[in-house]
Amino acid sequence: MKQSVLPEIGIPKGTFIRLSSAAVLILLLPLAGAAIAGKPLSPYLQFPPRTPDILHAPFSLPVFLGLSVLILAATAPFLHRLVNFRPEGEPRKALRPFPRWGWAGLAAMAFSWLLAWTRLPWMEALQAHTFTPLWLSHIVVVNALSFRRTGECLLLSRTRRFLLLFPASAAFWWCFEYLNRFVGNWYYLEPPGFGAGEYFLFATLPFATVLPAVLSTRELLLSFPRVDGAFCGWRPLSPAHPRAGAAAALLLSCAGLLAVGVVPDVVFPLVWVAPPAILVALPALRGEVHALSGISAGDWRPFAASSLAALACGFFWEMWNFGSLAKWVYAIPYVDALHVFEMPLPGYAGYLPFGVLCAEVGDRLLGGSPEKKTSPLPRQLG
Repeated sequence: MKQSVLPEIGIPKGTFIRLSSAAVLILLLPLAGAAIAGKPLSPYLQFPPRTPDILHAPFSLPVFLGLSVLILAATAPFLHRLVNFRPEGEPRKALRPFPRWGWAGLAAMAFSWLLAWTRLPWMEALQAHTFTPLWLSHIVVVNALSFRRTGECLLLSRTRRFLLLFPASAAFWWCFEYLNRFVGNWYYLEPPGFGAGEYFLFATLPFATVLPAVLSTRELLLSFPRVDGAFCGWRPLSPAHPRAGAAAALLLSCAGLLAVGVVPDVVFPLVWVAPPAILVALPALRGEVHALSGISAGDWRPFAASSLAALACGFFWEMWNFGSLAKWVYAIPYVDALHVFEMPLPGYAGYLPFGVLCAEVGDRLLGGSPEKKTSPLPRQLG
């Protein structure tokens, strides 16, 4: 049976409905939690969408250490696998010349970085708007590196779908800006005089680069035999009752987002964990392919590469933000210490599930709803 497709954008209606359903849950559940807690709802719905001033719990060493141990325990097996994996002795492929448009991207990146971190008088009018050209040039450079290694890249091989990622990414990140109203974990220090419309426009432009950057970086990482081989055939993890597990994950994630509106300081990490869990659980309930499907056959590449890509992008986001005029700063309860740039060190762990979310949303936009099929057998079990 032929799948119905939205003619305007070429996205299967099933994909559109699932993404819309997930968005409704993600947006309404914290608001419902705030209403249950008796909080006024107007601060969460105001425009321009600036984060309200929230008084957070102070730093707690036991919480900081406990969360750090939990993060290390969860990531150590993957780090060990990545570091100790030895790719099979395949002949190294010849690299192509770095394309001219890649060199242009590098020049634009260097120039944008210089303008972002300097305070030149003639640049004053545009000083607050350097983040978008920085990330557009980053996307071009990463695609050029992929093209050099493999002869393909998202920018050239799937141009129409890739361009669709930009408006989708803007809406995607505005959802996180909305969630941040409940937890108040980051704040923007924009120059004075930004009106509502100007704020919305100049925030939307850099937000539009998030999904293209993460997915382009993932494609580049997978071109390296170590990343591709280490997680292609690793440890199969197949639950006995996958649909029951998906239902439990969905219910727990929904409960977690509801709690975000009630006790945000206690459950603030769920802002990063619950949305990808919901996006993965919805197709899993129907027995369809999703970003983590391959894990049942030992294929951890989508999970590992997407998480590493988001973490790599996160490093550059935080680094370029550090010296910029219009920037964000963090106010995170219990663990606000050991900053790397503006971000507390444990906060970087949030980029790992965020990468899975980017993969689940981005892959459906790049290729529509994936067909239900059996995951390929792993090449090597370790």
